[in-house]
Amino acid sequence: MKFHEEPSPNYRDLRGWLERVERSGELKIVRGTDWDLEMAGLAEIVSREAKGTAPALLFDQIKGVPEGYRALFLQLDSVGRLALTLGLNLDRPDKTSCVKACRDRLAALELQSPRFVERGAVQENFARGDEIDLFRFPLPKHHELDGGRYFGTAHCVITQDPDTGWVNLGTYRCMVFDKKSVGLHMSPGRHGRTMRDKCFERSQPFKVAVAVGVDPALFLSSTMAVPAGVSEYAFAGGLKGSPIEVLEGPYTKLPIPAHAEIVIEGECVPGETREEGPFGEWAGYYANCGLTPVPEPVINVKNLLYRNNPILTCAQPARPPGYNFAFCVFRSAMIWDEIEKAGVPDVRGVWCHEAGGSRLFNVVSIKQRYPGHSRQAGMIASQCASGVYIGRYTVVVDDDIEPTNLADVVWAIATRADPESAIEIVRRCRSSSADPAISPDLKGTSANPAAVFTSKAVIDACRPYEWKDRAYPVVEVSPELRKQLLAKWGDEFKGVL
Repeated sequence: MKFHEEPSPNYRDLRGWLERVERSGELKIVRGTDWDLEMAGLAEIVSREAKGTAPALLFDQIKGVPEGYRALFLQLDSVGRLALTLGLNLDRPDKTSCVKACRDRLAALELQSPRFVERGAVQENFARGDEIDLFRFPLPKHHELDGGRYFGTAHCVITQDPDTGWVNLGTYRCMVFDKKSVGLHMSPGRHGRTMRDKCFERSQPFKVAVAVGVDPALFLSSTMAVPAGVSEYAFAGGLKGSPIEVLEGPYTKLPIPAHAEIVIEGECVPGETREEGPFGEWAGYYANCGLTPVPEPVINVKNLLYRNNPILTCAQPARPPGYNFAFCVFRSAMIWDEIEKAGVPDVRGVWCHEAGGSRLFNVVSIKQRYPGHSRQAGMIASQCASGVYIGRYTVVVDDDIEPTNLADVVWAIATRADPESAIEIVRRCRSSSADPAISPDLKGTSANPAAVFTSKAVIDACRPYEWKDRAYPVVEVSPELRKQLLAKWGDEFKGVL
């Protein structure tokens, strides 16, 4: 079965999705590993070194946890699995086709509000108070220098704005402190962080639900820059073409995914913090505060809901390239959609490179139409909602350059961009607590952050507009000759080309 044969996703939850992945041959089940460095380490090695498509890894019979409790890594790290998640029809199973299909889906997106239901699979087991023990789950220690085990790395943190009632889902890491409390690391500027700050400013507790093992489309939505005021539930429903089913959380009254694998409900109390981390982050560094734990708000867990034989979904951030393929694709599609909506014409492609952790090195390909077109594309791409978070380098290239091919992009920079005139530097832009280029002395803590900025470079690697029509010819086999040669000699090079 090929992923792109069906026009829309027909799975109900993570388990239905996994059945489809297994039938496609992209799921590997690994039995007998340890939660302590083994699961995450194997996931990192497979992600980086797999020949061909890296499979999703489902760890079973994990040491130290009940029989049947499992952990899933590399969930969305292939074109096929992302196409399945979003019901994409792909002409070719490559990065560019996937980005174009995602961009088309975004352009036609119609939000679908979540559907409240009375019962859901997540209600199969329920614990409260002293019955709660988060260590019954296969919480991984991800990296050798990490300060603890993590419940939340591929999950949704569900919060609500105290003024408007807007429900937001974001992916904010959650380290386990003890059986019934976890940390909540939220960078300044994130929607959930703003909601938390509003509650704390009023000396009110901040109610939170954390859902693990959700519909993959909902998890993907929670990692993206969905517009303020729009719930990721409605966004994910629009991506799938059907509403996400939710229940009312018994403690928080927040909508929680009805068919999630695990959900915790609780609250953060103003002023209560505990030492969290360190944790190796997505850019490939311990960049929050090095190896020094920092104080973070505590989620005091009141309720625990989980399915029989639950699956803990996990992400393994590490030195790129690695686990961030789906984020590269979807963030590229969102930047493409946003810059077109801002009035930039003739965008031919966008790619947020794996080497930049899907955020730090972004490329936009255009067909130049007028003087200043390339600078307009670069400036807007660097500051739009999906590109503004760090987004250190934005490169604009002509439409003969494949934006996903780093060698092509570097060639364009080296041969078409004069450094004096081609590079624009924008100062005092939005940074992150995970920014590895910012001195630890300037960051403060997550609970009490300093004002941290980064600069951005917009590199115009297009042919100069003034003489683009007289540009020097490129030395390469023409498409026509390539077609002729392969028609005649293709069989000779099977297995090589």
